[in-house]
Amino acid sequence: MTNALDQLKQYTIVVADTGDFQQLAQYKPRDATTNPSLILKAVQKDAYKPLREKTVRAHAGQPAAAIIDQLLIAFGCEILKIIPGRVSTEVDARLSFDTQRSIDKAHEIIRLYEAAGIDRERVLIKLASTWEGIRAAEVLQKEGVNCNMTLLFSPVQAAACAEAGAKLISPFVGRIYDWYKKQAGSEWDEAKMGGANDPGVQSVRHIYAYYKHFGYQTEVMGASFRTTSQIVELAGCDLLTISPDLLQKLHDSDDKVERKLSVDSATKEAVERIAIDEPSFRFQLNDDAMATEKLAEGIRAFAADAVKLEKLIDALR
Repeated sequence: MTNALDQLKQYTIVVADTGDFQQLAQYKPRDATTNPSLILKAVQKDAYKPLREKTVRAHAGQPAAAIIDQLLIAFGCEILKIIPGRVSTEVDARLSFDTQRSIDKAHEIIRLYEAAGIDRERVLIKLASTWEGIRAAEVLQKEGVNCNMTLLFSPVQAAACAEAGAKLISPFVGRIYDWYKKQAGSEWDEAKMGGANDPGVQSVRHIYAYYKHFGYQTEVMGASFRTTSQIVELAGCDLLTISPDLLQKLHDSDDKVERKLSVDSATKEAVERIAIDEPSFRFQLNDDAMATEKLAEGIRAFAADAVKLEKLIDALR
């Protein structure tokens, strides 16, 4: 019998969510995504010590931030040797509220990839889905630099990203689930709130329907999963980025996977257009406690891991 992972691939492009490129080949994903936390985790493994030391040694005279860029590109290039598609590389989260510096950092990342012989079409620049990050994406997309909008938790963020022409968005399923489960406390009922009723799953379904209803070309890639149930409930989504441990669980499972999302069904749903001028965006995001808290929390966590990575680099010089 075909395993669950292969069944999922019939409906959805599978993406590996990891900086650990040695784990990629066995799952045969098309694309791969990374973030500061994943790179920090991978770079500390003994298996990557030669790559880490080689990169640091080759650029020892540069500031730590510049060496980190080189390290990100080194990992990205190794990933691209294994997968046929694209790798997502993230702009420093500390730039999440600075449009111009986000653009400048994206330019530098693309320059480094192209210097390494990688076509920009194989790179997605990851930006936080703040108002400023979305504006950066709007500029970059017009320049032919494709963007993956991350830390996305709300319909207004998704709508603004689509209007800006972002290539791809990564709505976070698991972190939405985490928030609602924590809020409910002892009242949480997994049987009632899991599966198709999972709040993270419902969020992605709503965004998918919104995009297909209004004909946006921006790709929807569900991200940040906690369980295989969350993944199979989104079978049919444009893409799903999945951690190696969950890829393994899907590979080992022979449970039946059926299409849950489709363009035909999505375009028939009743959907209202969202106002996304700056004041409306900021108010709607502020009015969504979950999205506001998880966005801020995510930026802080990624920024903290960027600092840890800089300290690691400094210790190696």
